Amino acid sequence: MRDLSISVYFARSVLKNAVAHGLDPISLLRKNRISPRLMLEGDARISIERFADLQVATMQAMNDETLGYGTRPMPLGCWSMMCHAVIGCETLAEALSRACRFYQLFELGLHPVLDQDGESAVIRLEEQRVPMPSTPFLHELLLFNLHRFASWLVQEHLPIQVVQLNYQPLAPALDYRHMFLGNPVEFEQHHSQLVLSSGLLKKRITQNETSLRHFLRHPTLIMLTQNYAINSWTSQVRDIVRRQLRNISELNDVAVKLKVHPQTLRRRLAAEGTTFKDIKNQMRRDTALHFLGKQGLSIEEISHRAGFSESSAFIRAFKGWTGVTPYTYRKGL
Repeated sequence: MRDLSISVYFARSVLKNAVAHGLDPISLLRKNRISPRLMLEGDARISIERFADLQVATMQAMNDETLGYGTRPMPLGCWSMMCHAVIGCETLAEALSRACRFYQLFELGLHPVLDQDGESAVIRLEEQRVPMPSTPFLHELLLFNLHRFASWLVQEHLPIQVVQLNYQPLAPALDYRHMFLGNPVEFEQHHSQLVLSSGLLKKRITQNETSLRHFLRHPTLIMLTQNYAINSWTSQVRDIVRRQLRNISELNDVAVKLKVHPQTLRRRLAAEGTTFKDIKNQMRRDTALHFLGKQGLSIEEISHRAGFSESSAFIRAFKGWTGVTPYTYRKGL
């Protein structure tokens, strides 16, 4: 399972245009069991499940799959139609080309284009001539959806050579890396685009109409949580830590399990933009957020499940992660 929480920045972005569409953001948050107070905390995080439900509920309330960020609304059902248009393709090249052409039918202010240039394949977002420039969240929404949907089509997390965004980060840079599965992300570039190996375009589509029906029951949640075989050092360490969260190993113990020298593991994690301590804290934090959304578990039990021997240490850590205590967080759900 991938990271189970997400920066509050993305929840704020989902709700940014709600008032302009006659909606009450507070009601949407409470309906989806998210504390409105978290929206005021700069470093707050929410669980992936709650975020996915909030995004879907807001799209439904707006009847707009671009959440008010396009120059014109994209009515509900467009995503489903794109999926049905693509599912019969034989290769990823054909599927991505068809998906890009589908979005070019709409006046969003931005549309994706697939280009092949030698050994690289680029999914680039091109600005349309509109009075106002597109906003960063629309870039993130389109690139995220295309990458995760393509990964679902071939049942493999597609490696990205680099994600390039033409603006400054508006959330912690590490959250952008998590969004794109740990692949490198560069900001303030000429274009917003995904750069892939062109060899990936030859991959065969393994999904079909039957699996698509299951996917479309909650595509947002599936794309946020889908977990395929991946060989990054971060994912391997995360899997070991997750299995032993109540009795977390030290880096040396994990290195033994992975049959590498501890210093080698430390360097490889650093090359992927993380540390063992970061991974351990992220797993504890995300586990806590997940179980706080469940009924019937005491704070003491959640503390234990998140790998803390004392509730007081858990409460201090949780406040550092989210800006509020676990009691206040749960009260707002």
